Parts: sequence; C-alpha cells; structure tokens
Amino acid sequence: MKSRLRAEDDLLSPALRLRIEEIISRLRQAPLENLDDAIQKAQSDFAALPLPKRGKLYSFLDLVAVVGVVAFGLRGLFFQPFQIPTGSMQPTLFGIHYQQKADNANSGFGKVPGVLHNLIFGTIRVYELHRGEPGSFHNVIESYSGKIFEYSDLIIGKNRYHLPGNPRQVVDYTDALNREYYSPGEVICDGYMSVGDHLFVERISMYISEPERGDIIVFNTEGLQVDGRMLTDIGGYYYIKRVAALPGDTVKIVDNQLYVRPAGADEFQKIQDLAPRFAKVYSMQGGYQGHLNDGKYDFAFGEEFTIAPDHYLMLGDNSGFSMDSRYFGTVPRKNLIGRAWFVFYPFSRRWGMADHPEALPVPTGEAGQSTFESMFLQ
Repeated sequence: MKSRLRAEDDLLSPALRLRIEEIISRLRQAPLENLDDAIQKAQSDFAALPLPKRGKLYSFLDLVAVVGVVAFGLRGLFFQPFQIPTGSMQPTLFGIHYQQKADNANSGFGKVPGVLHNLIFGTIRVYELHRGEPGSFHNVIESYSGKIFEYSDLIIGKNRYHLPGNPRQVVDYTDALNREYYSPGEVICDGYMSVGDHLFVERISMYISEPERGDIIVFNTEGLQVDGRMLTDIGGYYYIKRVAALPGDTVKIVDNQLYVRPAGADEFQKIQDLAPRFAKVYSMQGGYQGHLNDGKYDFAFGEEFTIAPDHYLMLGDNSGFSMDSRYFGTVPRKNLIGRAWFVFYPFSRRWGMADHPEALPVPTGEAGQSTFESMFLQ
C-alpha cells in the first residue's frame, strides 16, 4: 500500500490519499495478537478503494521511462556520443571528408554494393564526368547546405556540377586548380564523401586523474576568444584536440617543432621525446605534419610561454588546418569534458579505440586548399 501510494501520488485525489493513509495508520496501531485479522481487514479495505487502474501498457511505459532516465544519466556521466565537427584532428580523427575510391587504405572500401557501402562506411558516391563542350575550370560557388553535407557548384566552361563539400573541399578533391583544361568524357572526381567519425567520449576518468600529454580531449569553448570574438560564436561550442602541454610547462614552436620544458626541468625536449603518442604526429606520413609556426600567440613563433595553473595547451593533429591554442590560448581545466574513447561509426580503419591506428605509410606531401591528398586514402 505504501509503495502504491508513493508510485501514484500524483494520480490520487486528496480524499483517496487520506483514506489510504488511514488504512495504513490503523494497521500500524493494531495489537500483535490481532495482526493477522488487521492485515486481512486492511487488504480488504484497500481493494475496495476506487484506485486508478494500471494497465499493462501503463506499466510498460513506466518501465521504459525509468530505463530511459537511467540510460541518459549514464550517458551524461560516463559515455557521451560525439561527432567530429571539422578536419582539425585528421588523420587521427576525421570530420566530413572526401575519400578516393582507388588505393584506399581500407581493404573493403569501394568494393561493397552501393547502399550497403553507404551504410557501412557512412558515405555517398561522388563520381562525375565532364559533359558537353570542352572547357577550363572557371570557379566554385558555394550552393547550399543539405541535411548531411554542404554542397558547392563547380563551374567548368559553360557546365555546372553540383558536388558535396564546401568550396575548398571541392577544389581539393577535383584538383581543379591544377587542371588547365577539361575534355568531354574526362573524369572530374571518383570517390566518396564521408560523414566523419562518431565516437564515445569517456567522462568519468576526468574526475579521477588529471589529463596527460597526448590525451585527446573534448572541451567546451566558453570564455575562449580569437581576435576579440568569442569562439562559441565563430567556431562552435565543442572542440576536440590533443593535450600538448600541462600546467607549469614552458613551450615554444621552432621550425614547426613543439618543444616543452616540464615544470621544474632545466631543458626543453621535443614533444615526441617527452610523450610517445606524438611520434606519429611528427612522422610526416599519411597527413601528419608536426606543429606549424602559425597562429596569434608568440609561442607559435619561437617565444617561450609558460602554461598557467589549471590550464592546458590544446593542439590539433592537422596543424595546417586547426584552430587551436595557437589562436585562442590555453584551455581552463573546468572546460574539459572527457577523453576520446571509442570510434563506433563508420567502419573505417579508425573504428575501435580512439587514436589506435598508426600513420599511413605514405608521405604527407604538400597541403591543398583544405587538407593533404594523402588523407584522401584514409
């Protein structure tokens, strides 16, 4: 009776609630020698009450609601899903990007029937031949944003081709700037556009241990600024970067190499010697390019800079195309949300524990408009 009273407190009228409380009170005051009779009388009186009926559907929905609350609570406390928004962590983690069909690093890529391929690899097909009259590359015009991808128009002569990606991506994967002339029937592009990596961010360890150099961490951008503008307004609320330096460290970037002098140490060390997880960032393979001398802060141009207490230096692996601490400064501890844990979609070579693949054994090469051609193979 007490459990029913608690469970349906919001459904009972004041009078009905009072009658149930009276039955419970009489049962509590019953002498021990008459307890059996008192229980039977209480059960009989309770059964005669006009209680709201709880059907099977009601009970099921009640259970679903409880399970849902628990599940969302666990999600918020432990494992939060997160979609990589940009290419700043490539080739470790990818945002929306183009992938070549030929010579792709994933052995199954491009070899699965259309719809199944799209579901497994999170892609749409991008294949285009030059139609009509011969012509030269004229321009790329940003068209509109679709439900998943941004689209742009590639103009060749008098022909217009509607392709997924922003203008810089389209220029990159069509190699338009390096093509002086297109003949009828010539292949403009042959590959796929991918939705980017979806991963779980593990949050609980942030309450147990402090971040380490090399950890990939999601953080919010509250309070961070670039050129006097709030990063929440120009870059989004969530960012994902790699921890490059800890509170008390002194840093500088010289000749595209990050040097760190840990708190209390006398000498600077290359970051890859201090934290082995940076070795692939400096491999110059598969799109990795080290940390470039670029940004708004003097440490990015060789000046020494000491990290404040409870702050962290956060840098993107795709240094040539990353808005990171070189531009907005260090990130407060209170902004850190959780560590990248498991890439659950799509089923690329990055599927599994975050940060596990080694660098693809091809030279990084020269940067294009928005990425490196070696990243098209990922």
